[in-house]
Amino acid sequence: MISMSLDRLDLAILTALHEHPRAGVLEISRITQVARATVQARLQRLESTGVVTGYGPDIDLEAAGQHVSAFVTLEIAQGALDQLAPELEAMPTILEAYATTGSADVLCKVAASSHADLQETLIALNRSPSVVRTTSVVVLGTVVAPRVLPLLERSAEQRDARAPAYRTRST
Repeated sequence: MISMSLDRLDLAILTALHEHPRAGVLEISRITQVARATVQARLQRLESTGVVTGYGPDIDLEAAGQHVSAFVTLEIAQGALDQLAPELEAMPTILEAYATTGSADVLCKVAASSHADLQETLIALNRSPSVVRTTSVVVLGTVVAPRVLPLLERSAEQRDARAPAYRTRST
């Protein structure tokens, strides 16, 4: 994966895409007040470097009938991560899984239609020969929804954009 530094114009394009996910390049150029060709070139660069990974819809799991969310930590057998990954991928209730430091080896984000459905997932995890122990925490509510723009804004404030309308003006 290529790493890149985002400037204020990149952030403006990403913000416009976030706020207007169905907008095309022409509409994004109007919103950002930058030439269509510039927006198109920036979007291609953001895609090719892996910053923009897709344009899929945001899905509210609760509205889609998945009313229970939990975080599950897994302590796994020594060297079992490679065997565990395909098992986790095969479980549709596992939304995300990350190798971690600390007392747990893997952190999973889980969604289920009910507490009984969550219990089935936990039982399946405990049956895995790779898993030594699980600990689960049920989500009661969202305090901060998933977001990335505030972090990117903080970084972009420190860089000048190449586009004239987004260059820092000295007064």
